[in-house]
Amino acid sequence: MIALILNLGVALALCYLLYWQQNQHVSFSKRVFTGLGLGVLLGTAFQLIYGVSSNTVNDTNAYLDIVGTGYVKLLQMIVMPLIMVSIVSAILKLRDVGSLGKISALTIGTLLLTTMVAAVVGILMAKLYGLTAIGLSSSAAEVARGQYLQGSVATAKAVSLPSMILSFIPANPFLDMTGARKTSTIAVVLFAIFIGVSATGIAVKKPDIFTSFKHFVEVAHVIVMRMVTLVLRLTPYGVFALMVQVVASSSVRDIFNLINFVLASYSAILIMFGVHLILIVAVGLNPLRYVKKIFPVLLFAFTSRTSAGAIPMSVQTQTTRLGTSEGIANFAASFGATIGQNGCAGLYPAMLAFMIAPTVGIDPMTLAFTIPLILIITVSSAGVAGVGGGATFAALIVLSAMDLPVALAGLLISIEPLIDMGRTALNVSGSITAGTVTSRLLGATDMAIFNSDTEINLDDEEADALPVRQ
Repeated sequence: MIALILNLGVALALCYLLYWQQNQHVSFSKRVFTGLGLGVLLGTAFQLIYGVSSNTVNDTNAYLDIVGTGYVKLLQMIVMPLIMVSIVSAILKLRDVGSLGKISALTIGTLLLTTMVAAVVGILMAKLYGLTAIGLSSSAAEVARGQYLQGSVATAKAVSLPSMILSFIPANPFLDMTGARKTSTIAVVLFAIFIGVSATGIAVKKPDIFTSFKHFVEVAHVIVMRMVTLVLRLTPYGVFALMVQVVASSSVRDIFNLINFVLASYSAILIMFGVHLILIVAVGLNPLRYVKKIFPVLLFAFTSRTSAGAIPMSVQTQTTRLGTSEGIANFAASFGATIGQNGCAGLYPAMLAFMIAPTVGIDPMTLAFTIPLILIITVSSAGVAGVGGGATFAALIVLSAMDLPVALAGLLISIEPLIDMGRTALNVSGSITAGTVTSRLLGATDMAIFNSDTEINLDDEEADALPVRQ
């Protein structure tokens, strides 16, 4: 008990340091990076002093979970309201319903194209590092995980392209507002589009009602953005707590046992970040400035391991730092949390399939294997949940479609959190890239905002109502 109190006392003192930085008006990006660094240091200290499986570490992490997971839950709380009011507001100001088709096609097309590239990169990295599941030993936890995955095959096999498309349609939009389904985010986007399009349809015939509704949406938008600001102010503390938990509970021995997979995964992730930057350069934007502006949201995604939870910060980053129009930013962030996740639905299933294929006598480098694999990964990348565990579901769909033994995926359970951090950051990077490219191609990017060196300011009361652009 004394050790627990001391641990929490140190964590509280470090949180106060972050609060002091806030009062000293240290930039948001620097505070987030400080939270990350302090989390790594404290998590390392806990592991060296108590050991990975220590009860003291587990008890400390349980209390830190209130801050870390609590922060993520607050972000998830505002995701659906943010999507709803932002997209409706964007359509009301856009008034050109025809442009929605262009926005959707470019956004989704970019997401699926980069996911296809990610699958190819995953295969090449798996080949380069000689990854194979042959000869890997299984611990009790890995066996249990494999049995669980085997039991989930029926659910994965039931997923088809027609069923995925149908799952996007919101039969009960109020249920989807709770995030009850894996495709709830897309369903809410579609519902918001219907509301916006319906409202614009009465603008001429019933202008008074349209004006009243537009005013209501504007009020709701300001209130929701105030909520976003309040929650995002907690980011340095959330990143700190999440990082302590990850580092303190990560087994160095397990990581070294599967070091090849870790290295191959992060090599592939870095290559895909490079692909994203190539697209940014291709549309005429400065890649270094771009990276600097999106770094805080990537850092949050890395520590939290939730693509959906990163939606509010992603939208805010795109609109206030990259100059992307708000409608496009919301489309990209929302679609990107469910469709075409480069890390979870692209790289990961490709590398797993490559590793597992030799165990059933299949050469994973033949065109007869790789082409169907890439196509299946691209198509099945729609509808992957944007929270922790989405990669596992994506892998189940791909492995079962390729008739590969899914239980072997359980061999990676010990390093799953470490890999998932990089995958999630890549997912969010992909969605921001899609939004940035789409906005630029449609001529909707405010270059004055993109070229500005203004830092994110969430501490000023004037910053509560974030700029709304179309």
